[in-house]
Amino acid sequence: MTKRPFRPAGRRPSPKQASAPGLAARRRACELVEAVLLRRRPLDEVLDEPTELDAADRALVRKIAATTLRRLGTIDRLLDSRLAKGLPDGLPRLRTVLRTGACQVLFLDLADYAAVDIAVRLVEADRKARGFAGLTNAVLRGLARDRELILGQLDPLDDLPAWLRQRWIAAYGEAETRAIAAIQAVEPPLDLTVKADAEGWARRLGGTTTPTGSVRLVDAGQVTALDGFSEGAWWVQDAAAALPARLLGDVAGRRIADLCAAPGGKTAQLAAAGATVTAVDRSARRLERLAANMDRLGLAVAVEATDALTLTGTFDAVLLDAACSATGTVRGHPDVMHLKSAADVEGLARMQARLLDRLGDLLVPGGRAVYCTCSLEPEEGEQQIAGLLGRDARMAVDPIRSDEFAGLAPFVTPDGFLRTLPSAWSHAEPARAGLDGFFAARLIRRPD
Repeated sequence: MTKRPFRPAGRRPSPKQASAPGLAARRRACELVEAVLLRRRPLDEVLDEPTELDAADRALVRKIAATTLRRLGTIDRLLDSRLAKGLPDGLPRLRTVLRTGACQVLFLDLADYAAVDIAVRLVEADRKARGFAGLTNAVLRGLARDRELILGQLDPLDDLPAWLRQRWIAAYGEAETRAIAAIQAVEPPLDLTVKADAEGWARRLGGTTTPTGSVRLVDAGQVTALDGFSEGAWWVQDAAAALPARLLGDVAGRRIADLCAAPGGKTAQLAAAGATVTAVDRSARRLERLAANMDRLGLAVAVEATDALTLTGTFDAVLLDAACSATGTVRGHPDVMHLKSAADVEGLARMQARLLDRLGDLLVPGGRAVYCTCSLEPEEGEQQIAGLLGRDARMAVDPIRSDEFAGLAPFVTPDGFLRTLPSAWSHAEPARAGLDGFFAARLIRRPD
């Protein structure tokens, strides 16, 4: 990474003078990082809050906050190595400014002098921390000075919290876990599912197509400004998330319940393929967002704001995209690493089992179901299916075949399940590589 050098030293304006360009955005980035790490709020929830920042600054805020969370393990290790006496308790903003400043000088293509100068301003603006402005300046300048040496010695495993690193090494081995961590350190691409003509839309939007037929864009900018958005030609959906609905095969004319449906990417796939879809979610607010998405796309679906555990009726097919730990989505949602824990996996697995137990009642005899999670945890995938088969003799696995559609084969396991790993689809440009981690199993209700 070629970085812009420091400007010549000179007298810096005091915090009381006019706000420096970029200061408001960097302050907001600090607020987002603190909202996740100190107040345990999802990053997307905080990003949705109203702000007076323009589109460019909002993009900068997201990039700084997300990259800081993505590389937090490495950043903290480097800061700790340069703070022999540590930092005093009771100064959370000081640590946050150091974290976001280190993120900028090490991992983002931003001017070093601006990152350091504004970091010092932010510390000076904090009454309790202003005595550490000189330390902030020295630490961040030191990281910028040693950047090339630092970047040549990074271990991507440092960015994984211990609980996640240990679980993934146990499930996938150290080499695969390191590969997953390495791609998760890279800003993800934007994947789109199109109603028709993926190749044509890829050319039109300046993107490429994935092996499974999604359109992939890098540095796409504001989604709502992209060609085709207003006319509902496509919707945002990670390439891995687009696979489970396709495992139901030809759904034209079939009655399908999409459980835990919001925000509706899989609902849209099923409706666009001609299914009669009932989108079920217990959150009325999330269903409002789903309905708005369907309106934009010109797709008609029924919505039912109810808990899937109490849903009545029978269907030709069921898609169960169960709430999960979402550890397969860390690349795009790095807050997951810091908000979830092994205890969350255990609790979610119990709920998933209860949802799976409903399939036998909701399906007509001979009906199919697809169960999926955006999790890399075996307890939320393979182990769930084994548990269901032991509890409900009506249900059986309908093995997924590698030739069902283009690009599927690398993800089909020997047991006939689907398992995508974020490290798949290697590319010379890391920003174009990978996809979310997903598990899916296809099930069938035995005839009576």
